[in-house]
Amino acid sequence: MSGFAKGREAGNFAVVIGLVDDRFILVADGEKRKSDRGKKKNKNHVEFLRTLLKRLKRSLMETGRVTNAKLRYALIIYKTKHSTELLKEGEYLHGQR
Repeated sequence: MSGFAKGREAGNFAVVIGLVDDRFILVADGEKRKSDRGKKKNKNHVEFLRTLLKRLKRSLMETGRVTNAKLRYALIIYKTKHSTELLKEGEYLHGQR
């Protein structure tokens, strides 16, 4: 799992689905970036989150790939579990600070 630290995608999340070389990775979110056409990102522009969801890991180990639906579901689950941590100072969650 990774969060984009820089650029126009800053603040968004995606899943690392491949390694290009020592400098670049492939990421996908199952929505804008599909698993069959991952976005090539410089590792220096990505903040890595040491979260690996069991369903994604199992799918990758068994088939070598993961579906877009599983990527979207995993990201929704991650964002839901960490929603209060993801809020910036002064933002509201369910009408409360």
